[in-house]
Amino acid sequence: MSDDLRDLYQDLILDHGKHPRNFCVLEGATNEGLGHNPLCGDKITLYVMIDEGVISNIAFQGSGCAISVASASMMTEMLKGKTTEEAEKIFAYMHNSCTGQPTDETGIDEDAIDRIKALAGVRDYPIRVKCATLAWHTLQAALKNEKKASTERS
Repeated sequence: MSDDLRDLYQDLILDHGKHPRNFCVLEGATNEGLGHNPLCGDKITLYVMIDEGVISNIAFQGSGCAISVASASMMTEMLKGKTTEEAEKIFAYMHNSCTGQPTDETGIDEDAIDRIKALAGVRDYPIRVKCATLAWHTLQAALKNEKKASTERS
């Protein structure tokens, strides 16, 4: 990866970390998840509104490091208007990108791929992978109505 591209990705993460999008309580959410990263104390509450299989709205609140907050912010932007099946595909792509596993871009829009590439640099810092994936594991719990997610075992 070029230095210019790395700087652009870092700027994107810093911007979302300092100015998170969709950072609010979403009244009327159909699904909710609570996420916790016990290693560094990141906590997130994710609110999802699903209408006929489509994520019509999504928001979060919580506290954590810049990577954790940026990942949650970017995730909410990526998933608005997506079906739950599309969200599952994007989750798999995100998780595999961050953990260095083979990825499948089929059915994932370019914007989501670009944003995930910005976060995927954490794979070079294994302790930070859990920060970047916390919101995504919380999404999985919310979609399955499991309520709680933890990065303890991921």
